[in-house]
Amino acid sequence: MTMIEVNKLVKRFGLKTVLRGIDFRVERGEFVALLGPNGAGKTTFLRILASLSRPSMGEVRIAGYRLPSQASAVRRRLGVVSHQPLLYGDLSAEENLRFYGRMYALDNLDRRIDEVLEMVGLAARRRDLVRTFSRGMQQRLAIGRAVLHDPDVLLLDEPHTGLDQDACAMLDHVLRDVASRGRTVVMTSHDLARAEDLASRFDILSRGLIVASAPRHALREGNLLDFYRRALEN
Repeated sequence: MTMIEVNKLVKRFGLKTVLRGIDFRVERGEFVALLGPNGAGKTTFLRILASLSRPSMGEVRIAGYRLPSQASAVRRRLGVVSHQPLLYGDLSAEENLRFYGRMYALDNLDRRIDEVLEMVGLAARRRDLVRTFSRGMQQRLAIGRAVLHDPDVLLLDEPHTGLDQDACAMLDHVLRDVASRGRTVVMTSHDLARAEDLASRFDILSRGLIVASAPRHALREGNLLDFYRRALEN
């Protein structure tokens, strides 16, 4: 099943065109690393997929639902980790997860909160206010929030930013677990080695267009950097 389908996507900010007619298709169970230099449009693209921004032109469907007209149906199937943690600072870690869990009407919410807090290493800080957390701890909780409802599609914008080595290893474990259960993942990253280790496909975004795409099996081990450089030179 096609989980993400994008046709001729254009995004303009005033006179500036950031995305210039993107075609993008992701099947269920694929893990796509979206790579590219700063200013290529990666964050803008993910914000549109996450229903946080509207396209100027083109068609976007997630799990068969059209954006932006069916955004509410799309959001129930998405987990999103963005540059903003989307957390409430005056609530505790547990209260944040409970708030989002009730939005999704999750069964066995107490058990799921316990599982997620343990998974992201915050069980001991569950009753502390989020505004007292470091940037890395907030990122850990944002990851927990994103996977709380076991979404069909996970969108991650530079998710390792601000994490220490232990937290990066935790996130890698979470992503491998999500992928192993057939979920669909799209992740932007500047860390080519980490992307190469995790993803099943690599798409290169440059100057508002996807200029190259390759599945993992088409690249020799350790060859992602060469593929990336060649794509940007064209």
